[in-house]
Amino acid sequence: MRAGFAGVAALAALLPAPALAQAYQCRAPQVASVPRIVPDGPRRVLPVTGYTLALSWSPEFCKPRSRDRSHTFQCAGKQGRFGLVVHGLRPEGARDWPQWCEARTALTPADIRGAMCLMPSERLVARQWAKHGACMVKRPANYLKVIRILRSGLRLPDYDRISREEGLTAGRIRAAFADANPEWPEAAIAVMLSPRGWLEEIRLCYSKTFHPVRCPPARRGAKDNTPAQIWRGL
Repeated sequence: MRAGFAGVAALAALLPAPALAQAYQCRAPQVASVPRIVPDGPRRVLPVTGYTLALSWSPEFCKPRSRDRSHTFQCAGKQGRFGLVVHGLRPEGARDWPQWCEARTALTPADIRGAMCLMPSERLVARQWAKHGACMVKRPANYLKVIRILRSGLRLPDYDRISREEGLTAGRIRAAFADANPEWPEAAIAVMLSPRGWLEEIRLCYSKTFHPVRCPPARRGAKDNTPAQIWRGL
C-alpha cells in the first residue's frame, strides 16, 4: 500500500530537473546495468505514517573501503571527498516499516546514474529503491526525485571543522545540524554512532506530509551526552 503517495507526488512535482549534491566535484559514471538485489527480509505492506532520510558520513564508511573496487566511485578520492551522502529514504509505519513491496516499474541505468552524486553507489541506489522506494511510489524516478528535493533543502554543517572540537558529543553533532537548519528541531534529528563512538549517520524524521517531526525514542540514536568522534578521512 502506497499511503502518502499524493504528498510524495506533489513534492516531486516541485523539482522539474535533477539537482546534484556536490556537483562541483562529482561527475557521475556511466552505468551499464542495474545491480541484482536479493531481499534480506520479509515483504511488509503497511500504512505509511512518516519517513526517515538517512545521511551517511562518507569518510567513516570509506575508512575500511578505500581500496575496495566495489566502492571506487565513493571512496577512491577521484571525485573529491564526499561528506554527508544520502543513504536512503525510508517510509515508516506505526510499529514497523514497509519494505520489499512489489515494484511496478523497473529501475533503469539512467535512473541510477542520475542519483550517483547524491547516493554514490550503484548497488545502494538499486537496493534503496527495491527495499523502500517501491513501498512509496510507482516509479523509481519519482522516488529519486523526492530524495533530491529533500536533500536540496538541507544545509550541511562543517563537520570537518567540528570534528576538531574537544569534548565532542552526539548532542553537539545534533545541535550543529539544527543550527544550520533552523526549521529542524533537535528532537527530529537522530545521530547514529558506531560502537566505538564514530559518527556514521544523521537521520531526519519526517511526518507523512514531509515536515520535520520528533523522532520516536527508538529511532533517535545516541543520547546528547554520548562522547563522539568524526573521522575526517586522513
